[in-house]
Amino acid sequence: MRNKIIFLFTFIFLLIALFPSAFSMVTNEKNPQTVAESSQFTATSRYTDVIRFIHKLQKQSPLIRVETLCISPEGREVPLIIIGNPPPTVPSKLQQDTRAVIYIQANIHAGEVEGKEASLMLTRDIIQDPALPYLENLILLIAPIFNADGNEKIRPENRYYQAGPEQGVGVRYNGQHLDLNRDSIKLESPELQGLVQNVLMRWDPVLLVDCHTTNGSYHQEPVTYSWPLNPNGDASILLYMRDRMMPSIQKSLLEKYDTLSIPYGNYLDHRHPEKGWRTFTPHPRYVTNYVGLRNRFAILDENYVFTDYKTRVYSCYSFLRSILDYCNRQKNEIVQLVQDADRKTIQRGLDPSPDDAWGLTYDLKSLKDPIQIKSWEFEIIPGQQGRRSIKKTDREKTYNVPYYADFTIQKTIPFPFGYLILSPCPEVELKLRQHGIVVEKLAENATLEVEGFMIKDVKSSERLYQGHMINTVEGEYFKESREFPEGTLFVGTAQPLANLAVCLLEPESDDSLLTWNFFDRYLVPQWGNEPQVYPVFRILKAVNLAKQSY
Repeated sequence: MRNKIIFLFTFIFLLIALFPSAFSMVTNEKNPQTVAESSQFTATSRYTDVIRFIHKLQKQSPLIRVETLCISPEGREVPLIIIGNPPPTVPSKLQQDTRAVIYIQANIHAGEVEGKEASLMLTRDIIQDPALPYLENLILLIAPIFNADGNEKIRPENRYYQAGPEQGVGVRYNGQHLDLNRDSIKLESPELQGLVQNVLMRWDPVLLVDCHTTNGSYHQEPVTYSWPLNPNGDASILLYMRDRMMPSIQKSLLEKYDTLSIPYGNYLDHRHPEKGWRTFTPHPRYVTNYVGLRNRFAILDENYVFTDYKTRVYSCYSFLRSILDYCNRQKNEIVQLVQDADRKTIQRGLDPSPDDAWGLTYDLKSLKDPIQIKSWEFEIIPGQQGRRSIKKTDREKTYNVPYYADFTIQKTIPFPFGYLILSPCPEVELKLRQHGIVVEKLAENATLEVEGFMIKDVKSSERLYQGHMINTVEGEYFKESREFPEGTLFVGTAQPLANLAVCLLEPESDDSLLTWNFFDRYLVPQWGNEPQVYPVFRILKAVNLAKQSY
């Protein structure tokens, strides 16, 4: 009997040695690996690799469905994975469903590939491990290759300064040469249009996670993160994320997954790190800030560029697990905060009070508590013409520094009951509707007390930015009684997306449709030198109007 067992194992060993690909194929079908894993973290997945990996998972489990998020500019179907137990077939099935929808997005910048690999690994592990609790309370949407076109331009020369993968990564821009993380307001890419229409409007996730990789400052923590920064978003969600949710996730990430993290930022002065650590800007053109204006939770994940590729992927994976751990545990609380934010927003728009205001300008302040950054000492290197650079030494050092991440509102305007768009502006109406904002028309003529804006000067940026010459305007507000004809567009603020509507329509908003040139033909005098009136008027006080949807 012993000889037969020895013979059997010898025979199997010889088969594996002679036909290794056949046995690896069987293993991979049962436990498929991402390209990062199978290449020993020397490569990243191409588009066909991602699609093939998803198809393997579909053959394994009924818990996974796939929809198309969008068609990329170069014609690729961008997959949206839906995971649930059971997975809903359509969003309307969620009306009586108590589960919360969480959306994870990766590869928006296709040179930043860690989230792509980590989200695919996470998808596999969730459907293969029934012990993981996430599907008890959550439905997961995952877009692992959001910028599919940029991903296919893999070259070792791209992001050459980072530590792997040695076979290269894709590029930052999409097939239109647009930075997709600057397109949330203008919605000029099919990817962002698909995100808004096929994810945010269709599935209404309570949380979006956007995966990136850093470009800058030296520190030892492999994960950095941020919450929505625009102070015009719902304050209860912003403060909850900043003061409770993210500190809890950070603690869990360290204690459960042995992974260090800090809030995202860069040194105020690289030559003097002790001066402080500063977050990025609050503009809604950035996806996470945009989602915050929609009264939803959002997390920016920035994996540390200068750690090795394998560490970046696994750290991102652990961060995603920590986020899901928290959301699964606190699902009811998160859902309630979202529902309350929508309710409060609608209620404010029904009859705005004199105390209701919208912030136009902000001051950046440090948070109450400093943060700890594990880093190194730096040396200042003299250069030509008095320029100086810094060099990281091998001497480790921990800095306790103020964290500048509190954007407080300075200049305000009264929060309006609604807006009337006087001139026919089909491009503006289209953009409003693409965002999901309710637009109506006056059903009859109406004479109303309104506030207008007289433009005194329009300045455009000196260079192109994302295909646009960015506008800023100067002017003054005036009040008048004015007749508005039947058919005038009306945008009321008694709707969940009121904060976004104000951002898009206010002339002095720093990320408005005016900023992005959609009102250009109405701003500059063409037949004379007289000042122009911005063709959008505020209604400040509640008024009953005959209007209709269409």
